[in-house]
Amino acid sequence: MTALSGARVLDNARHALAEPRLSVLTPFYRDDPRPLLAALDAEAATSGRQVELVLLDDAGGDASLSNVVADAAMAMTLPTRLVQLSGNAGRARGRNQLMSHSRGRHLLFLDSDMLPDRPDFLAAYLALIAAEDPAVTVGGFSVHQAARRPEHALHRALALRADCLPAAMRNRMPEKYVWTSNLLVRRDVFSAERFDEAFQGWGWEDTEWGVRVAARFGVRHIDNQATHLGLDTAAALTAKYEQSPPNFARMLARHPEVVRRFPSYRLARLLKALPGRPAWRPLLRRLALAERAPLTSRVAAMKLYRAALYADVV
Repeated sequence: MTALSGARVLDNARHALAEPRLSVLTPFYRDDPRPLLAALDAEAATSGRQVELVLLDDAGGDASLSNVVADAAMAMTLPTRLVQLSGNAGRARGRNQLMSHSRGRHLLFLDSDMLPDRPDFLAAYLALIAAEDPAVTVGGFSVHQAARRPEHALHRALALRADCLPAAMRNRMPEKYVWTSNLLVRRDVFSAERFDEAFQGWGWEDTEWGVRVAARFGVRHIDNQATHLGLDTAAALTAKYEQSPPNFARMLARHPEVVRRFPSYRLARLLKALPGRPAWRPLLRRLALAERAPLTSRVAAMKLYRAALYADVV
């Protein structure tokens, strides 16, 4: 792990006096985290000094956003630290560095485009920490509070089918459903197992971390969901998938026995055997992006397209 250079650190007035048990770690990059900050601050009266917030401004290039978030952070009732970077660190590296600015025994990684689904979101985690001192706990996510927009219909449908699952279902294969969007980790666990900074771009670094941690410490899933507000357009989602094959290949190389159980791997292997992939793969992409096509057809096309991308590396 390499240290981040050119960081500016700002603490609000309550930061120095806090003795937090729980540190909420939130990086942001071109997303406005202020709705999340407001929701977390609504619990300040009950959480007292037990919770601190550590924000990482990952140099998204929007000075006006950085300024308004800094103002909001300094006005928080929760003890808050804001770390402003001069250059982008990326998903894995930035999250690894957040711990060095935190003080709690437990760390809650919470993405900037999330919004808790219950008013006692932090209180539920504090109660769990007090009762069990858990190693790794995934709260899960939903799309309950996300605005319904036509351009986000495909991402919503995909999320509902594959990700927005109750804890009972996620616990059947706990290492697969590990996301940094809403993830509670004990400090000693994260000190022992950091995110692999060799992952670049989008995808799989959190799942790979989950596989390692599950083998050593176990992973538990609970129902303390937060809404993913930042649903993508079909074009943006496609671009993310197109970034991810090298990360999928790295995941496969490190954990072949686990990855071979994933439906995405099995489908990629089937598609790899079909001839003419360079010719028919763009047709799947075109169908997935076609907003006038039936949503069920678009969902199937996007799943096949992603698997066809992974067919290049399996």
